[in-house]
Amino acid sequence: MKKRNKYMLMIALLVAVLTASAFIWLAMPKFGASPQGNRLQAVERSPHYVNGEFRNLLKTSVDTGNTSFFSNMLSFIADRNPRLKPAIAVPVIHTNLKSLPREQDVVVWLGHSSFYIQLAGKRILLDPVFSTNASPLPATNVAFDGSSVYTADDMPPIDVMLITHDHWDHLDYQSVLALRQKVKQVVAGLGVGAHLAHWGYAEDRIHEADWNDDVDILPGVKIHVLTARHFSGRWLTRNKTLWVSFALETAQQRLYFSGDSGYGAHFRDIGQRFGKFDLVALDMGQYDPRWANIHMFPEEAAQAAEDLDAVRLLPAHVGRFSIAAHDWD
Repeated sequence: MKKRNKYMLMIALLVAVLTASAFIWLAMPKFGASPQGNRLQAVERSPHYVNGEFRNLLKTSVDTGNTSFFSNMLSFIADRNPRLKPAIAVPVIHTNLKSLPREQDVVVWLGHSSFYIQLAGKRILLDPVFSTNASPLPATNVAFDGSSVYTADDMPPIDVMLITHDHWDHLDYQSVLALRQKVKQVVAGLGVGAHLAHWGYAEDRIHEADWNDDVDILPGVKIHVLTARHFSGRWLTRNKTLWVSFALETAQQRLYFSGDSGYGAHFRDIGQRFGKFDLVALDMGQYDPRWANIHMFPEEAAQAAEDLDAVRLLPAHVGRFSIAAHDWD
């Protein structure tokens, strides 16, 4: 009986230690913060926030296969496709962003879904991820060799940083922290500002918006916050913050960045609203039948480009991290 009690006590202590460790881990700054106070009230006023969570315009199940979320994660970690990553370092051209003339309209792809943009003399940074691991767990989502050529130090002063949603491969704690002194203003979906405020960004620099809101903070560049079909959350809690896409419009150019999005009628609606886009960057990597609603297969991205009446299509969500089980290229 005493031996059994000893084992029970040891198990109880182990559970207590593991529980305490989990709480300490989840309290780390990199996990961000949940919307509270006035920010939460703004979230709750959104017509897209229903019964305590944001919802897509179309009914959207994240898991579409016959497996659970956790089995999908196990497959992601343990998958042995030999072509998940390139066999050699990815060939990359490192552009000196600081030397680009401000009056030059330019888009520089920084890998995955990160972009440096110059429009009408304004410098814009979208979803900057400079870390080599885009995950809360070490060594689970490591960047391809050769693809990590940019850091926060390479960035010139940024007029506005755009964040499409709060997943780790789009909102990177270390990168956003390193950029804090360079970024003048931030635009993101409703609720995402809670993370940024938690990480030291002043509230008056954070602009949160709902789908189909316009943010007029850059003279000469109109920022349109638009629909996406995805989900949000930095760990087990989902959909407390809004996922968005962006259109950037000047007198000469019109650009669109989908962020993470499955295919849907919103692309046709956006195309009809704006008429034509000079360039669209669309999510067309990390596709899988197990989550077919929240990322586009390449054929769907091609259709979305047609829906948007795009002059040029640039693939996004590719080239740096391997999340799905398909070949890296």
